[in-house]
Amino acid sequence: MSRDSSETLPPEGTSAAPPEGGAAGGAAVTAPSGGRGGGGLSLAAVGHALASGVRNASLLFIWAGLIILFGILEPHTFLSMNTARTIMGEQAVTAIMALALVGPIAARQFDLSISGAFGIAVIVVASLMAKMNVSPAFAIALTLLAGILIGVFNSYVVGVLKVNSFIATLGSGSILVAMQQWISGGEVITQIPKGFTSLGRGTLFTIPMPFFYMLVIAGLVWYLLEYRQTGRYLYAAGSNADAARLAGVRVGRLTAIGLVISAGIATIAGIIFLMRIGSTSLNAGAPYLLPAFAAVFLGATQFKEGNVNVPGTLVAVYVLATGVKGVQLLGAQFWMDEVINGAVLIIAVALAVRSGRQSSAL
Repeated sequence: MSRDSSETLPPEGTSAAPPEGGAAGGAAVTAPSGGRGGGGLSLAAVGHALASGVRNASLLFIWAGLIILFGILEPHTFLSMNTARTIMGEQAVTAIMALALVGPIAARQFDLSISGAFGIAVIVVASLMAKMNVSPAFAIALTLLAGILIGVFNSYVVGVLKVNSFIATLGSGSILVAMQQWISGGEVITQIPKGFTSLGRGTLFTIPMPFFYMLVIAGLVWYLLEYRQTGRYLYAAGSNADAARLAGVRVGRLTAIGLVISAGIATIAGIIFLMRIGSTSLNAGAPYLLPAFAAVFLGATQFKEGNVNVPGTLVAVYVLATGVKGVQLLGAQFWMDEVINGAVLIIAVALAVRSGRQSSAL
């Protein structure tokens, strides 16, 4: 043993010389880095990379499959520009609501009050214009301020009072629903100025304007998460809050920012909803809550596996919308929408948890 060691280990401070003479000595040194062993390793790495890439973009393949399937089953109605425009316009509000959740969930916080903020926005902006003769621009500004105050309240309850975000926003959402009834007096407001509704009912290149509003909001959220320090810190706080605190990240402040942004975006969604519909609804936000959560968690399995992200969220929204619209055109019962959204939420959370565990193990 001592002889072997002296032959293979050079004296300290010197470099190892290549073995002299003999094919056997050279082969012993070069075999691990060449030949079939290295090629096999490369193929395995390439195969793993391809499998990971397909998995990270699997929703795109599912989306294409749904389009082909429903295109075969309902070619005249499903494969029409009217259907495409309807999906883009109708789902813009759902997508905006889903974008409202991206920030808080990135920081591992839940905001169940977005449906309440949405409903308050609808009632407040409509009441200001129809009952108080406030100009649309000023009514929108005041409504956005109300939405920010909702986010500040949620931040105070979660950050200062240390109430779990799930419980805190569930409670504040219930309060907001009651406030909708109080402000509106239980009445449906229909006297919305045409100048206001034209902003939501107009089109650009035959595509409904809410779709473009959604793209602007998506671009801003994407930029914040991907290119600003605040976005990176949100992900850090969500990944490991204790480690983030030790690194000097102000986790409480990030939680507050996420909740304020969430309430603000949900408020914008409510304003756009009123622009498009032209009348109030006493429970306008509730139908958007479940699809928004389903889209965010399903989107977390795409592109940035295990992390919520804007591209994945948007693809998930429109994959779900495509499936729902196809089922509707086939004559399914009206309650199938809720079944699909509920099932997708369960599956999406399971997949997101699994993806997160895989990412942590790597």
